[in-house]
Amino acid sequence: MRTDFSADGAWDAVREALFSPGKKGFLANVALVDDRQYEGLTPHRVIDLIPAEYQHPLVVLADSVTVASTERPLVVVDLRVERGRCVRVVAAELWSIENNLSGANMDFDEFADAVGDDGVFRGF
Repeated sequence: MRTDFSADGAWDAVREALFSPGKKGFLANVALVDDRQYEGLTPHRVIDLIPAEYQHPLVVLADSVTVASTERPLVVVDLRVERGRCVRVVAAELWSIENNLSGANMDFDEFADAVGDDGVFRGF
């Protein structure tokens, strides 16, 4: 979900990263939301917008930090175990979190515990 509209080129780079296979050939299963009504939306506010029947384990935000960095660190919001807990992930590694949480192969904690010193997950 795009929440920052200050740099169209950065958004294009995020989209390209999400729809390009990672080093291991995997892709994240995502649906992009590019709507100005969500401008400035925060992770805590997005929780209130998620309907109870929503089945995905996470929601992902592209915010001002995402567009300011060449790594495009997205905000991943846990919707299952610790609803609202967040971790940042470089766009090129979103597939790892999405694939493993959707398949129940790993828990959100495992990704949160693997972030770098700057709080961003860059893969295992």
